[in-house]
Amino acid sequence: MTEGNFVDFVKVNIFSGNGGRGSCHFRREKYITKGGPDGGDGGRGGHVIIIADKSLWTLYHFKFQKHFKCEHGGDGSKSRSSGLDGKDVYIRVPLGTVIKDSETNKVIYETIDDGEQKIILEGGMGGLGNWNFRSSTNQAPRYSQPGITGKEMQITLELKVLADVGLVGFPNAGKSTLLKTITSAKPKIGNYEFTTLKPNLGIVEYRDYRSFIIADIPGIIEGASEGKGLGHYFLRHIERNSILLFLVSSESEKIVDQYNILLNELKKYNPELLDKDRIVVVSKSDLIDQKRKDKISLEISKKTKNVPFDFISSVSNQGLTELKDNLWKLLNP
Repeated sequence: MTEGNFVDFVKVNIFSGNGGRGSCHFRREKYITKGGPDGGDGGRGGHVIIIADKSLWTLYHFKFQKHFKCEHGGDGSKSRSSGLDGKDVYIRVPLGTVIKDSETNKVIYETIDDGEQKIILEGGMGGLGNWNFRSSTNQAPRYSQPGITGKEMQITLELKVLADVGLVGFPNAGKSTLLKTITSAKPKIGNYEFTTLKPNLGIVEYRDYRSFIIADIPGIIEGASEGKGLGHYFLRHIERNSILLFLVSSESEKIVDQYNILLNELKKYNPELLDKDRIVVVSKSDLIDQKRKDKISLEISKKTKNVPFDFISSVSNQGLTELKDNLWKLLNP
């Protein structure tokens, strides 16, 4: 999946159907000139329904259709015949999609399980025919109800990436290079900050035909929790990851400090993120000697409260097998 095809935020307009009119009709046959009321009810308008679909990974298909309109309900007719219900509109979205009211920003629904359905906007009810209003004192009601008008709403769809492992780090820490090395994904790679502007997903092939999904989240900067560097757009994707992999470059003079800055940004955004399992990975370790590695190891052990860590080099494939083993153990305790 290319970066341009990954759409994780879109606004769409939805319209439910109007209810059909009730019929005001009286029974008339050859030998029955004054039959009673027999007007049928109108059909309901179509609903707008969200369906969670695990085969979808992005909101890209909404680039081509942003208006969804349901059919109106049919009008009632004679012989107490009800009008047809309007056709519902089904909108398929990936798992992990949050649906919000664009006007109030209130969360309406969040998709979790494949195949689940939720009515987001109900169609208008059909009006009652005059048959419903007959009584002992009013045996020939000459009125019926109009259908209820359908509703209109603009909704915001926000996708939170579902992945087993999320790569967290500062820009240019080597996240995209790691993803490309251990998966078949082909993210954009460059020697400058914010090369990645959209999350990239890849499948890591493990032993015995087992696998897990890893997501490259765009780089986080200090102040991301307050919206700096499109922080809110990036951080929401971390909420759905089982494990957080903090990638820090060996070129940094203060590796633990960088890890703590990243951790603090996650805490400010959502304190529950700190409850996830995490691992610290020092990238570009082929650029440092063993003495420097020992110093970093001692520092991480002392200051990170027993958080596991690894040294890797995506260029020389150093430590990648051990990293896969450690991630698998965290995913399957």
